[in-house]
Amino acid sequence: MPFIENEGNPAAGAENTTTQTDLFQPVGAAVQTFDATDEERVVDKIESLCMNCHQNGETRLLLISIPFFREVILMSFECPHCHFKNTEVQSAGEIQPRGARYTFRVDTPEDLQRQVVKSDSCLCKLPTLDLEIPAQRGQLTTVEGLLRGVLDDLEMDQGQRKEIDKDTYLKINDFLEKGKRMMDDDKATGSYPWVLELDDPSGNSWVQPVLEDLRGKWVRTDYPRSREQNEALGLNPDAVETQDDRREISTINAGDDVEISKDEVYSFPASCPNCNLGAVTNMKMVEIPHFKEVVIMSTLCDHCGYKSNEVKTGGAVPSQGRRITLKVTSVEDLARDILKSETCALSVPEIKLDLTPGTLGGRFTTLEGLIAQVHDELHGRIFSETSDSMPTEEKFRWEKFFDGLQKARTGEVEFTVILEDPLAASYVQNLYAPDPDPNMTIEEYERTEEQNEDLGINDMVLEGYGSDDEKKKAEANKKEGEES
Repeated sequence: MPFIENEGNPAAGAENTTTQTDLFQPVGAAVQTFDATDEERVVDKIESLCMNCHQNGETRLLLISIPFFREVILMSFECPHCHFKNTEVQSAGEIQPRGARYTFRVDTPEDLQRQVVKSDSCLCKLPTLDLEIPAQRGQLTTVEGLLRGVLDDLEMDQGQRKEIDKDTYLKINDFLEKGKRMMDDDKATGSYPWVLELDDPSGNSWVQPVLEDLRGKWVRTDYPRSREQNEALGLNPDAVETQDDRREISTINAGDDVEISKDEVYSFPASCPNCNLGAVTNMKMVEIPHFKEVVIMSTLCDHCGYKSNEVKTGGAVPSQGRRITLKVTSVEDLARDILKSETCALSVPEIKLDLTPGTLGGRFTTLEGLIAQVHDELHGRIFSETSDSMPTEEKFRWEKFFDGLQKARTGEVEFTVILEDPLAASYVQNLYAPDPDPNMTIEEYERTEEQNEDLGINDMVLEGYGSDDEKKKAEANKKEGEES
């Protein structure tokens, strides 16, 4: 996303020749253009107050572009009087429309070298250590650097703890030993695997992905922010929306007895996940032949311009999941209608494409359109032609991957698409309907206990609604009688 935009007249843009590309360069480009006699061209120096001794120190700013991610500002402060030092990283881009949650599984010592961008609004969790790092200063580091920083801070005062409170000293010492085993260079003696979780409402944190990552190792989940999170980020904390404003933009309100027609588009009020002000959600019911009815929803916010669209499936929760395998042998197969629900995982073994459930949300499009969207999303988020600091071998693997994805998109190669949906809410068009499709197989499978837990099926109450309600109502009446 651009950090500096010129939306004025063209003349004004012609006068200002400084662009985002000039300000934020990859590390490799910055090194190549570095002039040892003029360091200020790369690093900006600012005289600033030291918060330790209240004398003047020096802050250095470096504007760089991180491969796979976006532009950031690296800051380093040093005081020549008390020798206090501090480093920090801040995102130079805007707050993202949605928050981002990363789950990264560290399986080997090599995974400790993955880059991590932790913004000043990011919450970090290490479930293995039962440790939660609250939102604090931003960091550009590695997985090992993040964990080592926590352990070093705890180890700093161990000598004093040993003299004052030996029980606490022993507990923290056991904690430190466990943390150090998580960074062991030998996988056999180290505590592998373990999980790192980042939760950033601003969406500006990041963990480096690698092309060879298997499903479940690196997972990113985008989610709408709550009003409290928007207020914490300074997004319209004082904005108050009236019920009258909501009714002016809607055709359906709460409590309306409306019979949904398949031939009409309905609008109802919603809350924008980006700015939390009033927005409009348009809804239309569509019947997919030989499948079921689905609801196509589109949200548009007139205040901030946020847009989103998704597909929701209805009906009862099936007792089994469904796996659809389609062999794509011709260009005609790319024109098949396809519905990928939010709970569906998609994979193409021939090009090593593996999307976890939740990626891209719910989509109702053609197979070609879905592959095109996967290509554009991954290419825009992970790969950049200006990624000079990316290792040559790794860049070649990414280029080979996207080349295979592009060939699949245009029908130059044959490939297999596998949709695995634990809620059986996904669909691929059968060109031979109502007869079986020779290029497509559909099989039912039993969901795992973990899938049932993730989908909330284990928490569903299917019996005894009436008795439970009557019991609660009787207890409430009894309580009111005692109070009176």
